[in-house]
Amino acid sequence: MIELFTRAAFAPFGEVIEAEGVKPKLINEGYARRFDELANIDVLAGGGQINISWFVASARPAPIAIKLIERHPRGSQLFMPLNGMAWLVVVCSDPRIPSSYRAFSATARQGVNYARSCWHHPLLVLEHASPFLGVDRKGEGNNLEEYRLAEPDWLYLAPDCASAGKSR
Repeated sequence: MIELFTRAAFAPFGEVIEAEGVKPKLINEGYARRFDELANIDVLAGGGQINISWFVASARPAPIAIKLIERHPRGSQLFMPLNGMAWLVVVCSDPRIPSSYRAFSATARQGVNYARSCWHHPLLVLEHASPFLGVDRKGEGNNLEEYRLAEPDWLYLAPDCASAGKSR
């Protein structure tokens, strides 16, 4: 089951990044609105620094096989979509326990900030060549752990093809 991507539902795994409900500051003589404090970037452990990246993700064939999960023990990881399309977020508390996996449907106006050490699936987009802004840690030490599920344990996610790619 794919859940709505809300702050309350996702709180155990990190933060939903969205401007909804946040009072903006008017800047640039009133021609721009600035939404501050949308995420807590956690990357300073072990002398880490902020890394800003551009990601371009490809859609996977449906149903999507969940066979790899990852986490970053030295810092948070943020993704913000730039193409105006809905996308998916998959997390779990323990990659060995199928019932701990949760899938969320994120709108085109929602990003994610995975908390440090939160198990999550790599980017899951519904349209090819989907661009994302990424903010994560750079620096010394290994900041990536992966867990590969054995083929009999793969989980499958079947997004609603009728809504795939529509902005929400």
